[in-house]
Amino acid sequence: MPKRFNLLVFDWDGTLMDSAAAITHSLRAACADLALPVPSEERARYIIGLGLHDALKYVLPDFPVTGYPALLERYRLHFLKQDRDTALFAGAEPMLQTLRDAGFLLAVATGKSRRGLDRALEATGLTQVFHATRCADESFSKPHPGMLLWLLDEFSIERERTLMIGDTSHDMEMAIAADVPRLGVAYGAHPRENLVKHDPVACLNTFDELTQWLTTHA
Repeated sequence: MPKRFNLLVFDWDGTLMDSAAAITHSLRAACADLALPVPSEERARYIIGLGLHDALKYVLPDFPVTGYPALLERYRLHFLKQDRDTALFAGAEPMLQTLRDAGFLLAVATGKSRRGLDRALEATGLTQVFHATRCADESFSKPHPGMLLWLLDEFSIERERTLMIGDTSHDMEMAIAADVPRLGVAYGAHPRENLVKHDPVACLNTFDELTQWLTTHA
């Protein structure tokens, strides 16, 4: 069967890596360290996928930008403590390798910093699996379409031949803004109802379902 898509663009946190809980905990712990209002778990999970500055603006709208470096330092401290316990979803590496071997172009579009993504790629052994990666500190933060538009231009791929795969409404909104199809996964940061209202081609409940869908429908 001919491929429907040529370029598969994955979000990272909550889509390929099971890191939503670590991000939520680290943000809430950082706020507590600095005696700032601690966001609810739901509010903290909402910011996953955004660039750090946009995320902090959302959870702490009255906190001055001048205080961001101290808060980010505490966040990174807590997050790095959990690095060894944060892993890819089971089956992610073989799924990605199978897709690459089948001739798909693979990319990442993430709210992580370049430093953070490179560290995660090295730790998981996936550095050579992706044909390109794009981070929020190199472009605009989601839901701005900048990261996707850069990837489309980089590979000269038509919008309809590109699929954005993510676990948050930010991923879905970015895809809509870039006018590309989108696939939601409801096992990550945002609940299913936040994803399906953005008209994805499908919304999947488990990583195994994602693997099966991509290998049979992409």
